[in-house]
Amino acid sequence: MATSSETSVTNLLARARGGDERDVNRLFERCRAYLRLVAQAQVESWLRAKVDPSDIVQQTLVEAHRDFARFRGTNEAEWMAWLRRILQRNAADFVRRYRGTDKRQQRLEVPLAPPPDASSSARPPDPAAPGPTPSEEVMQLERELIVADALMRLDPDHQEVIVLRNLERLPFDEVARRMGRTRPAVQMLWMRAVRKLQQEVERAG
Repeated sequence: MATSSETSVTNLLARARGGDERDVNRLFERCRAYLRLVAQAQVESWLRAKVDPSDIVQQTLVEAHRDFARFRGTNEAEWMAWLRRILQRNAADFVRRYRGTDKRQQRLEVPLAPPPDASSSARPPDPAAPGPTPSEEVMQLERELIVADALMRLDPDHQEVIVLRNLERLPFDEVARRMGRTRPAVQMLWMRAVRKLQQEVERAG
């Protein structure tokens, strides 16, 4: 059984550049679940009946595989940013076909963490606060990949409520409307989904 270090994006990227097609395929598969979450955040819920995020991910992986030799980055953060740019372009193209417009506001990727309570006051970041170190950035990316894999193992309802609440940062009233449930039911569903996600992450950890 492969260890977590052997399947990390950093090691997979280094091995893939050695020219072995199997390592290239492993690298892309390692990022598939994460890219699906990014795609779901890019495609609004009402469009998912027409635009399957999996189609966007598949198109992204095909293009990235085709252009892999052109990737000039040197680390994991640059690799993931490169994949996200390809995916965001493809998502905008897919959505444009159904919205009939040439403009779409790109939604920034957000980490998989519970949104702040609506009653709390938002504070701007401290401009003097130091940014993350390269090793901290790698650890954050690896954790997001683990969380993405864990989320894909949840039931569809649990996936959807976490995507709407945590990725799209929607209030519970809007989540309830989109899922066709009452607010109390959605809140209970979300709490159960978060617990299940935590269990899956711990199991993978």
